[in-house]
Formats: sequence, C-alpha cells, structure tokens
Amino acid sequence: MIKESNKPKIVSCGITPAYIGELKDNEIFVFGSNLQGIHGGGAARIAREYFGAIMGQGVGLQGQSYAIPTMQGGVRTIKPYTDEFIEFAKANTNLHFLVTRIGCGIAGFRDEDIAPLFDNAINLTNVSLPKEFIDVITS
Repeated sequence: MIKESNKPKIVSCGITPAYIGELKDNEIFVFGSNLQGIHGGGAARIAREYFGAIMGQGVGLQGQSYAIPTMQGGVRTIKPYTDEFIEFAKANTNLHFLVTRIGCGIAGFRDEDIAPLFDNAINLTNVSLPKEFIDVITS
C-alpha cells in the first residue's frame, strides 16, 4: 500500500508562462501585492499598468488581475490569502488564473516557501502555476 504522502500528485493545472504580455478575455493575472495596494514594482506594477490593478486595493480581483498580499510578514500571513484565492478560483471556473511567482521577487521568499501554499490548486484546470511551484509541490 502506498502511503498518502508518497502518492504522486495529479497535476491538472496549467503552467504559467514566464512572461505574460497580454491576456485573453477570460484570463486573470495573479500577482503578489502589499496590503496597502501600492503596485509600484515587479509583477504588481505590470498588473497596474496592463491588467487593471487598482492603486489602494491590495487584495482580490481588480480588472484582469488578482492581488495576493505577500509583504506583511512570513509565509503563515500569506496562507489565508492563497486559501481565499483558491476558493475564488473554484467558484469562478469561467475564468483562467495565471499565477505568477508571487512572493519570490521583491518580497524575498523562495519557491520552496510559497509553492506549498498552492498545493490545493494543483488539481484545478482553471489555474496555471509557475513551473517552479509545480516542481516543488510534486517533488
């Protein structure tokens, strides 16, 4: 009998492209933000300049983007927001969410820190995760 932890993970999600320059009508750019919604650098700036992120809104859907706060502390402070995002993705199967390497730029986390927060998204067909996250989750 295979132990639960040794079972290979079924991967149904897609892989987020390393560069996202445009979105289809149903695609959402998922980026790391700060709670104040100051989208000044990294993926947050791209979300603001190209995909409708709103200055002053640090959490959730805005335009064709979805903000997950990553700048307020450690990984445990990010988890409630990734859990909220995953539930949002499950409830909005008409949308496809392109998750960037949130927290792994300006916020200073490693893929190994953040990827496990998306463990429950790996089987969602309307979510794409960075290859680095998928590799961590499935290893």
